Amino acid sequence: MTDAYPEYSIGTPGKPWTEKDKQAWLDQQYQKRSYFDEVADPLNQLRSEGLIYELINYGTLHYQSLSLSDGANQGSAYADYPLYCAVIGEHQVGLPNILVTGGVHGYETSGVQGAIAFIRDAASAYKGKANIIVLPCLSPWGYETINRWNPFALDPNRSFIENSPSQEAKLAMACVAALELPLSMHIDLHETTDSDNTEFRPALAARDAIEQKVWDIPDGFYTVGDTSRPKPDFQRAIIKAVESVTHIALADKDNKIIGADVEQHGVINYDKKSLHLCGGFTDAPYVSTTEVYPDSPNANDEICAKAQVAAITGAIEHVLSQLS
Repeated sequence: MTDAYPEYSIGTPGKPWTEKDKQAWLDQQYQKRSYFDEVADPLNQLRSEGLIYELINYGTLHYQSLSLSDGANQGSAYADYPLYCAVIGEHQVGLPNILVTGGVHGYETSGVQGAIAFIRDAASAYKGKANIIVLPCLSPWGYETINRWNPFALDPNRSFIENSPSQEAKLAMACVAALELPLSMHIDLHETTDSDNTEFRPALAARDAIEQKVWDIPDGFYTVGDTSRPKPDFQRAIIKAVESVTHIALADKDNKIIGADVEQHGVINYDKKSLHLCGGFTDAPYVSTTEVYPDSPNANDEICAKAQVAAITGAIEHVLSQLS
């Protein structure tokens, strides 16, 4: 599609946002749900039940002291958010090392809840077969405020670079590096939502004063491989696993999904390292980004979380079959 997004409510058309504009954007945000109730507490409960071998607090986002304008944010009080890495079983040398990340974009709910559901319902089946680590929610503030960006109007999923300006990305990369594990697989859990077109991409166009082409939101699940290591059989295995849970997105009339060429049913590729995406920060040979569509009339929160679990398990099963 070639239409541009309508004028956004913040900023001056044709000019990138100033710090004042970013503060005006921040003043419009407010807490809509609790990271502590919905993410931190369940993770600690899974740890107490023995489904998590070790729950590492790999850093804290110090957002309690954010400067807020008087009367802004509808009374919300932000917090200092502890970040968690769940180690599923005791490390065994010689097994493939699997990384699962979720909540890089905090508003993409099933990425977070799907990661937690995987730990609860499926991860223990791989003890003795793979070493699995899960970072369920990289962006707690984004989770609470249902936002793509962090409080500084930065997209963590465009920030996986050395000396990253995003603490969400910087701390996650440091956590994985500190584990010193050669990764065989990395799967990053995401959603594509209707709000991408109604809020987040219009905000991006305004923030950067760069026209963003409007694209159709695909109805269904799809994956994003890496152009430098596409692994089509790996992507196909994920699609096949998810098909039993929810429908797969179809290509548009131009044989594209979100503006990218469809490589096979339900699969597109991005150059993840050059775009500084979470899926590109490791050198794992098997890499995929999942995209669930929660706004479909044929989906709901439970289906979306189950689709993420199916994607993870389908991916792991394929990798184990290739490495055995």
